[in-house]
Amino acid sequence: MKKLANKEQQIMELFWQNGPMFVRDLMEKYDEPRPHVNTLSTMVRILERKGFLDHKQFGNTYQYFPIISEEDYARQSLSGVIKNYFDNSYLNAVSTFIQEEKISLDELKALIHQVEDQQ
Repeated sequence: MKKLANKEQQIMELFWQNGPMFVRDLMEKYDEPRPHVNTLSTMVRILERKGFLDHKQFGNTYQYFPIISEEDYARQSLSGVIKNYFDNSYLNAVSTFIQEEKISLDELKALIHQVEDQQ
């Protein structure tokens, strides 16, 4: 799965929060200054080509909807980070968090207990 650019992620977050929308509905979700409708329409079509959105046709207009959940995207993005930056090792990732004090020993112990309880 492709990574979302910042503007694409912003659009997808609006779809994940609001569900199916027409481009004009999406436009209303933006604060001023809003992007131009043609720009927004182009971005939505790009997201559809990338496999993030699909559409239903209503006359001569389209209602777009997400075909990947936010959770699935986050999960796949995390897997990509682990693969690309931690030699595909979750242990290396956790070790880095510990070394950089991003996770405490107590948090690590709680995580171990959580994993043990799930087995």
